[in-house]
Amino acid sequence: MNLKSLALHETMETHEIVNFKTVCLLKSKLMQGICFDNELKVLMEKDVQQSIKDINELIAFYKQSQLLQ
Repeated sequence: MNLKSLALHETMETHEIVNFKTVCLLKSKLMQGICFDNELKVLMEKDVQQSIKDINELIAFYKQSQLLQ
């Protein structure tokens, strides 16, 4: 048994989280264009940057999937 790979249910959960974070990222990025409050824009940009980091971290886990090996 390979302990470094994700089980199938873990792969699916990781996939769902990546999809959710991607939708959140896109929403924050698009809302910046119609937002007039500079403080809110700064918060949304921080959210965008954090979401990018989170997605990259999740992709690292996703690459350990049994489906990709």
